[in-house]
Amino acid sequence: RRTLKNGTTTACYFATIHTDSSLLLAEITDKFGQRAFVGKVCMDTNDSVPQYREITADCVQETERFVKELLEKKYPRVQPIITPRFGPSCTEDLLNALGDLAETHDLHVQSHISENEEEVKLVENMFPAYQNYTELYDKNKLLTSKTVMAHACHLSEEELKLFSLRGAAISHCPNSNFSLRSGVLNVRKVLEHNVKLGLGTDVAGGYSASMLDAIRKTMMASNSLQINKVNETGLTLEEAFQLATLGGSQALGLDDVIGNFEVGKEFDALLINTKASDSPFDLFSADDFEVIRTGLMIKKLMGDDRNISEVYVAGKQVVPFSSSV
Repeated sequence: RRTLKNGTTTACYFATIHTDSSLLLAEITDKFGQRAFVGKVCMDTNDSVPQYREITADCVQETERFVKELLEKKYPRVQPIITPRFGPSCTEDLLNALGDLAETHDLHVQSHISENEEEVKLVENMFPAYQNYTELYDKNKLLTSKTVMAHACHLSEEELKLFSLRGAAISHCPNSNFSLRSGVLNVRKVLEHNVKLGLGTDVAGGYSASMLDAIRKTMMASNSLQINKVNETGLTLEEAFQLATLGGSQALGLDDVIGNFEVGKEFDALLINTKASDSPFDLFSADDFEVIRTGLMIKKLMGDDRNISEVYVAGKQVVPFSSSV
């Protein structure tokens, strides 16, 4: 409900390590009419919280059950996605088995990569046979054209080239990166390497489920790199907005279905009310064109769920919620 109210028509969810609750999330997502990829989280290494550490064989078996049962549901817009939590929480055997499963069923893959420098060093120590973090996923068949990796703040040139070669995507989560002081992703550099990139929220790493917030934080992250002379110019608001829309659809391999209003694509849209009674901003009168243009710019910079009156997924109105959900 929260993500839909914030205007997210397509979501990529980390569920839990529990198969049945992950299947329930998929059922609820379908019931609310959201397009989504839902993943049962996999981790067989977890010393900090032992009760969340799975037995490798059981984890693989339960992931297979999750995929099988979810596919059998034949939800029109909800799909399973292979979800190793991230490198340090998985053994090589588990990563390899999950890669086989993704390959067998031609599934999407999601995980985290290079969120902070300590994590990168940990992966180097845990998996010394691999040249870098990206190769760990790649050699285990988890870096494909259907892969989306969160964060990627500290990827090397070689890793970005491998991302581009495989057609893998990055989900930029600036709110989370700022909140946890993980790093600042150089979006310009990623795009220069022809790597697909969309925006994410990484709740609860970040504190907001709003993609509008993600747009604003993307601008802040880009501006910080310009201020520190890492890049000559920051991203424009239009570029950040495109990353949240078409960029996200490209990252998930859905840009032939959604991402903009081209003829033939499904109608995913928001009805924006710039004059909502509890709006966080005020809009003063001007000529019609300027009202529309200024209203949209302010919405992206200052608006929130209070300005979203209606949400449509594939032409169906899903917000306000119907009485049946």
